Amino acid sequence: MAAPTAKHIFIQGVTHSGRAFRPSDWAERLAGVMSPFRPGGAQPGSHLSYSPWCVPNTINGVKCVVLHVDLQQAHPMAWEFCLNFARDNELQVAEACLLADPPP
Repeated sequence: MAAPTAKHIFIQGVTHSGRAFRPSDWAERLAGVMSPFRPGGAQPGSHLSYSPWCVPNTINGVKCVVLHVDLQQAHPMAWEFCLNFARDNELQVAEACLLADPPP
């Protein structure tokens, strides 16, 4: 479970043994499957964008999926699906707060 101050869970595309996870588009695929799980529920056309609660990203050159803790409250089974995906594929998981980019 997430620590009280952590707002995000990062599923990183690196296994516990340090190898890059394949296929290379795994983060986009996982986020695509999770697209209906969003604030207000699925709407017509919502499958064409990622849910704000499950977003693919690249951080320091590592593909990852950023899960927001609100997903856990709204859709516990979807949250568990993502964490089980990470567990089953031996992916590294970290709790943190995603910081906004500093203004220019």
